[in-house]
Amino acid sequence: MASVSTTRRSVSRSVSAPRHAGPRILLAAVLLGALGAGSAGAQQQAPPQPPPRPTAMLPDRPQLEPKAVEILEAMSERLAAARTMTFTATVTYEAPARTGQPLAYTTLSEVTVQRPDKLKVVTPGDGSPSEFYYDGKTMMGYSPGANLVAVADAPPTIDAMLKAAYDQGAIYFPFSDLIVADPYGDVAPGLRLAFVVGQSKVVGGTLTDMVAVANDVVQVELWIGADDRLPRMVRATYFDEPGSFRHEMALSDWRLDPPLPADAFASERAAKAARVDFANPAAPAPK
Repeated sequence: MASVSTTRRSVSRSVSAPRHAGPRILLAAVLLGALGAGSAGAQQQAPPQPPPRPTAMLPDRPQLEPKAVEILEAMSERLAAARTMTFTATVTYEAPARTGQPLAYTTLSEVTVQRPDKLKVVTPGDGSPSEFYYDGKTMMGYSPGANLVAVADAPPTIDAMLKAAYDQGAIYFPFSDLIVADPYGDVAPGLRLAFVVGQSKVVGGTLTDMVAVANDVVQVELWIGADDRLPRMVRATYFDEPGSFRHEMALSDWRLDPPLPADAFASERAAKAARVDFANPAAPAPK
């Protein structure tokens, strides 16, 4: 669904809790985007450690309310049935300031999907802009500001490509679990808790059902359209993150099954950019 201070890092993203590097972390694993490592790092100068957060209280056995599961499955089926879709994901995440209190940072991604094997993600800012293209054969991470591109062979499905992108370049998108072949099936095995919170008439400009879910890693609250079953907002807190910082993703401009141009998943400018290797931005630089 995942962050860059050096030039090479601007063509990939690292994550606070990668989907493919341990237990499933649901829909809201949050991208520390182009702004994150640079601006957040500048603010942090050895901030004081906040007090440890209370241990999450999870049931010994899974407690999944049937109505909550029904809402999640309906959302999953609606998304999985769309052969093409576009939407906007606006992610706000918190990081500690020098005081130890949270500062908020925001990224925006314009997403285009064609199942089973095409994806485009354009992130204009805040911070350094980035672009990602996948056409079923290759994946390409592009940094327009530096005019650098990383290109690699890719598996033939979106699901497999997302894992390859993380393994090779620490690239992770916070909306990954919305674009896989089976969104609910992707997160269901690890669920410990699922219940209906209520309804909202405020979020997303429409009536939404509010559902909370949790596994061993994170609690997530989702606002899902009561009529169209499209997700409008996702908010998460991680149990092992000091400070109880919040991660939020607003989802808007949904279009399901729109016609897409033949060149929707390519960029002539990116293809001509100077090439660098896909690499984990957290890995030590070669000597």
